[in-house]
Amino acid sequence: MIKTPILQFGTSRFLQAHVDLFVSEALKKSEAAGPITVVQTSGDPARARRLKALALPAGFPVRVEGLRDGKPETYSKQITSVCRTLSTATDWAAVVRAAVEEAEFIISNTGDKGFLPNDSDDAPDFVQAMSYPAKLTQLLLARFRVNAKPLQVMPTELIAGNGDALRCRTLELAAAFGDDFVGYLQTDVVWVNSLVDRIVSKPLEPAGAVAEPYALWAIEDQPGLKLPCRHAAIKVVADLGAIEALKLYILNLGHSYLADRWLKAGSPEGATVREAMASPETRGRLEALYRDEVLPGFAAAGMGGEAGTYLAATLDRFANPYLEHRLSDIAQNHDAKIERRIAAFVNWARKSGDKGDKPVLTALMEAPAVVGQDA
Repeated sequence: MIKTPILQFGTSRFLQAHVDLFVSEALKKSEAAGPITVVQTSGDPARARRLKALALPAGFPVRVEGLRDGKPETYSKQITSVCRTLSTATDWAAVVRAAVEEAEFIISNTGDKGFLPNDSDDAPDFVQAMSYPAKLTQLLLARFRVNAKPLQVMPTELIAGNGDALRCRTLELAAAFGDDFVGYLQTDVVWVNSLVDRIVSKPLEPAGAVAEPYALWAIEDQPGLKLPCRHAAIKVVADLGAIEALKLYILNLGHSYLADRWLKAGSPEGATVREAMASPETRGRLEALYRDEVLPGFAAAGMGGEAGTYLAATLDRFANPYLEHRLSDIAQNHDAKIERRIAAFVNWARKSGDKGDKPVLTALMEAPAVVGQDA
């Protein structure tokens, strides 16, 4: 059996078109630590066919479709980085062996609810119902008891400071197993913060995905950091703050602006970001918003150049003729998103020294659309 230094928790189409693709390409250049074992954490039997297909010798396809510099870009890749798949529900002993004997990197993307605690987390031994942090604690405890080898943990969940958050929760759970184990987690396990960005529009069957050309895995530098692979989309940065600001206050802010217009227009059926951008009026209003109210904030923060480059890529992403990114999906939790993306941007821009008027953003903050009500 081939050893797999990368242990990946999560089978999502995002991971297939992101981490799995990066490692596959890097392996061909001998620039990866090695192949991947993928672990399904949910135990959902309906996904058994996908799990099996991920590790087929021929690999699985990722189709890339979109715009780059305003021009269509389409191609397909066959992903061959996954050589073993397991499920925590049926293969726990094998998962433990992989974590103890093979793993050098543990990567995860377990969805929005993956980190949420539950009543099973305090069980002294593994229970399938445990949250991902509790399952991880059990695996790290097994490794500590057998060999206590160093390890790097790299969550990619969309949580600010995701490595720090996972470390904090794991340390809480580890306290029940003694100070020596807690010390191991603090000194011999490297917890990595990162930010991932790629729109993966739909799955392929039985495995594979369709994704946009844009891809980013920004990894925050720290002592002892190692990369599971080298790839053009992987960027090691001193601080994730600037990248988080670009994504949240340009891409995400624009998404919520378009969703708000859509809601106030009565939520017409079938509306997508691409359809909104095809309207000269809507695109013109969005570009004016970016020019007059958003970019000045980044300029005041000393990020004018980066913001201009990121904005150009964002407009290509919004206009992607192949992507069905529904405004109804973006409009979920609309009030909370207005607070995080728009009100927070205005506050950030003011603190950065931007004193200009922001009438469109201010009006949106004061009277956001109400989800479920027609205009």
